[in-house]
Amino acid sequence: MSESVVPLPICAGAALEDGGRGVRFEVCVSGRRTPAFVIRYGGHVYAYLNQCAHVPMELDWSEGQFFETSGLYLMCATHGATYEPDTGHCVGGPCRGGALQPVHVEERSADPNGGDAAHTTVVWWPDAYIEAPGPSAV
Repeated sequence: MSESVVPLPICAGAALEDGGRGVRFEVCVSGRRTPAFVIRYGGHVYAYLNQCAHVPMELDWSEGQFFETSGLYLMCATHGATYEPDTGHCVGGPCRGGALQPVHVEERSADPNGGDAAHTTVVWWPDAYIEAPGPSAV
């Protein structure tokens, strides 16, 4: 990662409910705009490319709905593949043993002493594979 790389904001930490709705955002992979998403699980934030490991279809049932009804697993709306939210590993369905592609995210507080999700921002770090989408990305 280049020293000039800076984290890019996705959303307020309060926008993510543990085991609930996620937030979609866009990245660039191999020159193509690609959807990604961030969720909260077990008090931590995790992000992945929004592509099933079985066939690269978007996972969400409706905008931002990635978890199945119990809130314990992410589930592909098309194939029914289930994923561990904290690792992205597929634990059931047609891609068992595969995994979602992670995106490097973190939750930052404006308060130097830390803070709860109501006062944080979720950011992602572009890297050599998952880049910030630019105006020329297709």
